[in-house]
Amino acid sequence: MRSGAKVAVVGGAFVLVAGGIGYGAYSVLGDTGGGGGGGTQSASQSSKVKTGPPSAEEIAETSKDFFDAWAAGDASAAALLTNNEAGAEPVLASYGEDAHIGKVKITPGPAVGTKVPYMVSATVAYEGKSKPLSYASELTVVRGLTTGKALVDWEPTVVHPQLTEGATLKTGESSTPAIEAVDRNGTVLTKEKYPSLGPILDTLRQKYGETSGGSAGIETWIEPADASQPDVNLVTLAKGKPGKVQTTLDANAQAAAERAVKKFSEASVVAVKPSTGAIRAVANNPVTEFNVALQGKQAPGSTLKIMTSAMLLEKGLVTANGAVECPKDAMWQGRSFHNLDHFDLPDGSTFTQSFAQSCNTAFIKLIDDTKDDAALPKIAKDVFGIGLDWKTGVVTTDGSVPEEVGGEAAAQYIGQGTVQMNVLNMASITATARTGTFRQPIIVPQSLDNREVATASRSLSPSVTQQLTTMMRATAAWGTGANAMAGVGGDKGAKTGSAEVGGQSTSNSWFTGFSNDLAAAAVVQAGGHGGDAAGPVVAEVLKAGG
Repeated sequence: MRSGAKVAVVGGAFVLVAGGIGYGAYSVLGDTGGGGGGGTQSASQSSKVKTGPPSAEEIAETSKDFFDAWAAGDASAAALLTNNEAGAEPVLASYGEDAHIGKVKITPGPAVGTKVPYMVSATVAYEGKSKPLSYASELTVVRGLTTGKALVDWEPTVVHPQLTEGATLKTGESSTPAIEAVDRNGTVLTKEKYPSLGPILDTLRQKYGETSGGSAGIETWIEPADASQPDVNLVTLAKGKPGKVQTTLDANAQAAAERAVKKFSEASVVAVKPSTGAIRAVANNPVTEFNVALQGKQAPGSTLKIMTSAMLLEKGLVTANGAVECPKDAMWQGRSFHNLDHFDLPDGSTFTQSFAQSCNTAFIKLIDDTKDDAALPKIAKDVFGIGLDWKTGVVTTDGSVPEEVGGEAAAQYIGQGTVQMNVLNMASITATARTGTFRQPIIVPQSLDNREVATASRSLSPSVTQQLTTMMRATAAWGTGANAMAGVGGDKGAKTGSAEVGGQSTSNSWFTGFSNDLAAAAVVQAGGHGGDAAGPVVAEVLKAGG
């Protein structure tokens, strides 16, 4: 991708070399593998090998010696203090020689058990230009299995927290020019102001940098082992001329999305314009290279009842105002289903009431009438575009409703079982329900590269679309989404969901909704009821418009 100095990363880390500081080599046999392995000893030596976890004194001494060697640029001495000398030394050596990182100062914090956190402050210098580089990371001290010595457990993240297995750290002139991404109104989008956009902006640069009209600069970056993944820029020593890349994002909606997800330890949200498919906002907390909002795969819970309702309405098995049963519990082919807290609705209650109150059993009771286990997967693909090859402009996972039978097919009706979605998929499903027609989400205009976007084979009928949106309006007005949507204006609708995940004591909170021509969906991991956690996230984005 880029020309310039190379840094070999073996075992996932890279090296630092700084001159001018002497270091006395620490005599130790290098172990290999997690927790130790290699090295030889005599029988008399082996009888004295220490066992058990390293002591606090050993942890402090080993980490200090490793930091001293690393900061001094003595890669061989630093590598000898790890349990993978062969993997560590080339990486540590290349840190200064190829990445041109020097003047290194490492400041450790108090150890937490066997883990030692630290701050790295250094300078990147290349062809007369220099910039500071600072970051936080941590290492773990383990006992070498054969030597018994306390050693640093070698991982790529020891050298930099974003360094992955097989990645390389490089400093030089990039062959891919930087880009200036702008929102739909021309506002410049940066990862500093909108942290969730960092991985997206890196991908856009990788895909469109060379054709955006810019020129190369001088940078320090991490190049992943997987060539399909974007580089991660760490420092810009000299700016080239960035090329402009137009996006469909909206700065106001994006800012609201960033604020909303930060209120939870793990949350994601996406907003989409139903009439065009334009993605207006994408946010995650925490921000990682894996974009959970666009690439995640989870059961979406009762938010999927939007799609199930469309299927039941199309088949004429229900109408929005027709009566359906909503008992406390329902059985289907030996599998028991129940409503939250085992609530029920009185006889004569309408399908809209069951939808708005998120009655699981009302949907399960209708399975016999469907007479087609593949009905939901069919409408997922044919109407809602789920499972088609979406070409948004960045990497996405496009949802999955696989064909199932029996109890697994029933579980899909309420968004459980083998259904896999992310908030992009659910925002798109809501957008399709809003207009009746699937419009594939995009984050850059199709005209930018003339890519072929996905199209569904058919739309919902006007009658089904009208009934579906009426049911969602009821959910936002007086159903399970009412509290969350109370402050949202315009023509609005919603659907809540709580997805039970094996091993979690608390369900994941899902919520999706629309206001006028904007749809949004959110998930909060272990957030509980959909309206309690994910609901306010969606509401904040919808209120920002876009």
